[in-house]
Amino acid sequence: MTNPTLAFLSLPSGAEWIIILAIAVLIFGRRLPDIARSLGKSISEFKKGVKEAENEVKSASADEPAKKEDPKA
Repeated sequence: MTNPTLAFLSLPSGAEWIIILAIAVLIFGRRLPDIARSLGKSISEFKKGVKEAENEVKSASADEPAKKEDPKA
């Protein structure tokens, strides 16, 4: 049995999403495409940063075994 006090925390269904989108269009109007464009740019920049970090970790882990093999260093 679910807790009735947490019932309001469920995700919106299809009709509720339509109402939310209609309210967003009414509030933001002409600014909505600009907001979506900037959000897309932010996501792409975040993905670039994640890829760069992964590449740095991979290159650092590739260099690590070479340092362990050389006892003089």
